[in-house]
Amino acid sequence: MSKPVSSAATDASAVSAVRAYVDAHRAAFLDDLAEWLRIPSVSAQPEHADDVRRSADWLAAHLKATGFPTAEVWRTPGAPAVFAEWPSDDPGAPTVLVYGHHDVQPAAREDGWDTDPFEPVVRGDRLHARGAADDKGQVFFHTLGVRAHLAATGRGAPAVHLKLLVEGEEESGSPHFRDLVEQHRERLAADAVIVSDTGMWSRDTPTVCTGMRGVADCEIELRGPDQDIHSGSFGGAVPNPATAVGRLVAALHDEHARVAIPGFYEGVTELTDRERELFAELPFDEAEWLRTAASYAPYGEAGYTTLERVWARPTAEVNGIGGGYQGAGGKTIIPASAMLKLSFRLVAGQDPDRIEASVRAWVADQVPAGIRHTITFGAPTRPCLTPLDHPALQSVARAMGRAFEQEVRFTREGGSGPAADLQDVLKAPVLFLGVSIPSDGWHAPNEKVDLDLLLKGAETTAYLWTDLAEHWRDTD
Repeated sequence: MSKPVSSAATDASAVSAVRAYVDAHRAAFLDDLAEWLRIPSVSAQPEHADDVRRSADWLAAHLKATGFPTAEVWRTPGAPAVFAEWPSDDPGAPTVLVYGHHDVQPAAREDGWDTDPFEPVVRGDRLHARGAADDKGQVFFHTLGVRAHLAATGRGAPAVHLKLLVEGEEESGSPHFRDLVEQHRERLAADAVIVSDTGMWSRDTPTVCTGMRGVADCEIELRGPDQDIHSGSFGGAVPNPATAVGRLVAALHDEHARVAIPGFYEGVTELTDRERELFAELPFDEAEWLRTAASYAPYGEAGYTTLERVWARPTAEVNGIGGGYQGAGGKTIIPASAMLKLSFRLVAGQDPDRIEASVRAWVADQVPAGIRHTITFGAPTRPCLTPLDHPALQSVARAMGRAFEQEVRFTREGGSGPAADLQDVLKAPVLFLGVSIPSDGWHAPNEKVDLDLLLKGAETTAYLWTDLAEHWRDTD
């Protein structure tokens, strides 16, 4: 059920109308955003619980004022989320759910901020405030974008059935998010999910992220003797848990830096030749990247570039190791216990449950007789990936290309986030639309956002809803 592609003249007219609307409403948009940024919605600090609730209430009211017929605050056992919905006049239009978060990281002037982090300041073409980029600014551009979309098309409702879910606990690990999504599965049902909690490669290189890695983590405790014992009397005659931990770490990878746990790579979705070509085209400066990483040489699985390793390959990392005497001087003991913390970044095709089972079996096989062990896993986050040829992803790339007037490239994200829960529960492709850039300083002092890029985000969404309605309908 596709409609004809718009002519070049019609497209140019639409671009002109959208830009005129965005430019005309720039000042009011920034004033409203600044008002929201003044609310210190720090979910990790209990003393700001009322502020997080106030932030949710403010956003729901603003979405109502924007035109959303439905805008609700959804309570959770922790901080509240905001849900909004604006049905299209076309009952056959695709349904799109936009995800973001309204909570922010802790911030205080004494952390190194030049100004009060919750008193927005414009310096040059950048807006400085906690949450300016992560993630209030990137949530908020959708309010301007939908209004520009309506003004440019003359519609009374969006070209798609538009929904928003803006959570309040992302900066605290989203402990109640999956339960919230499962509880409201029917109301959140969508053909596609747009995540606006991400960024671009750089100001001059607009990009669309196609996927995020998942993560699983565990703590392994090894116990030997029932207490610390004398290494002269018993060393070499009973197993040492600290030595066993060292052997586990040594056995974690092979000589090619591949994870050596049997079954670890089962189901991995391999990079396509086209994806590798696109990654290679990015203006990547490995020396600069190493300086950002405060490191001195690249390292990783043989046969892959640095970007491929970070974005598209699974990993196993030692996050912590301990056991035995740690004080000054010597203490000749065999320690009673030792500890190891591991995390595994997972890519599309890997199942966290299978990874957990593989790790448990591998540890049991590695640990020598006389060493008892326990393994505790945290809650996993699943990976998500949308193929390059998915029509909804192509709509995002086209819309961003119109806004930036240049070719849009593709990346992935090496980290993990709650987007995979939306994909897993709603069975919908996840698409990433963000305009923040690395220098914006997420989580750091003096967080900022480029105002021109923020408005490009609004412009992109104004084109996106029309493009999705014209070129893609879910036929499953």
